[in-house]
Amino acid sequence: AGLARDTDTIRLAVLVSPLTFRHPAVVAKNAATIDQMSNGRFDLGVGTGWHEGEHEAFGLEFPAQAERFERLTEGLQYLRAALRSEPGTRARFEGDHYRLDGDIRPKPVGALPIIVGGRGLVRTPRLAGTYADEYNHFVSPPAELVPKIERVRAAAEAAGREPATVTISVMGALITGRDRAEYEDNLAAAAAFRGIDTGEMESRAKSAGIPCGVFDDVAGPLEDLAAVGVTSYYVQMLTPPRREAVEQAFAALRRDRPIERPRLE
Repeated sequence: AGLARDTDTIRLAVLVSPLTFRHPAVVAKNAATIDQMSNGRFDLGVGTGWHEGEHEAFGLEFPAQAERFERLTEGLQYLRAALRSEPGTRARFEGDHYRLDGDIRPKPVGALPIIVGGRGLVRTPRLAGTYADEYNHFVSPPAELVPKIERVRAAAEAAGREPATVTISVMGALITGRDRAEYEDNLAAAAAFRGIDTGEMESRAKSAGIPCGVFDDVAGPLEDLAAVGVTSYYVQMLTPPRREAVEQAFAALRRDRPIERPRLE
């Protein structure tokens, strides 16, 4: 919400907020408010929740996986009804876990995009294709992504939606540099942060599908992701933020355009 007021061009997103943390009514209110504060630059990501230890630490209920998926299925329908109903009309939804019946305000500036994220093979892609505007997955080898993307497209078509309108995105690291020295510096920083040597860091990263190497090295893996339908890459830093590493990662992703410095000063 603070970044919504301190920036004016970047999009803001949550990847992703578990519905076990907040009732969808609270999520909808927060999302609409942040969207207005940013003049329509907010994307809302929601998921089932997975980190049992975090729930225990805060005294939050952590239902069984089947119930968490039930809640996500209902929560997505609830959020679409709350955020996309016309002002002056009653938004309605009735489920086993959530109920909605009223003229819900405030509304977002436009059709606030909803993101469904997760690594599940069947249910998560189906929910994304049925209800979401974007399907987000951890960066992975393209062969792992292909069957899930196909399920997203099939679910969208079954729901009467145009499959191509569901954005496919990945979130993950990108370890790179303009030359070998820069790349090795960034790789060493990531390895040190995890307490392992650079060889193990590089091996782990590559096996997870993380593009590694100088710009020419990462071009191929990025093109492979694009070839299976990925159009957005959320960059996750493997170390405490280092401006140079951030700029190098974005420069690798935007080879055809000059990189602009983040407007946060």
